[in-house]
Amino acid sequence: MIPRDCVLRIARPTDNLRRIAQMYCDGLGFELLGDFEDHLGFYGVMIGHPQHHYHLEFTHHQGTKVGRAPTQDNLLVFYMPDAQRWQTQCEQMRAAGFIDVASYNPYWDNTGKTFEDTDGYRVVLAQRGWTA
Repeated sequence: MIPRDCVLRIARPTDNLRRIAQMYCDGLGFELLGDFEDHLGFYGVMIGHPQHHYHLEFTHHQGTKVGRAPTQDNLLVFYMPDAQRWQTQCEQMRAAGFIDVASYNPYWDNTGKTFEDTDGYRVVLAQRGWTA
């Protein structure tokens, strides 16, 4: 069993390292937690909230092109039960450059709003609490 104090890092490559990091910081209110340059040809940034047990890492490998998301169902889902906070967060996502899109899975359109980043990866802001 993974211990409760474990930290989850979700990592993915991008061709737009600085732009993607800025979008997620502006859209979700994340902070830059760390970065690295030319680590064996890799560049990266870690963003998130220092007090949370998860963060995102975006990387770029010099000389490699990764392109767009492989499918429309690559999602990060954030559950937000407070309606006003959810609405404000949706506005922040748009202001950060995320685009409103219809969800590939219609369930998410009934539950919240789906946004797409510059690389074609998607973020769902579900306007409800999370339950198992």
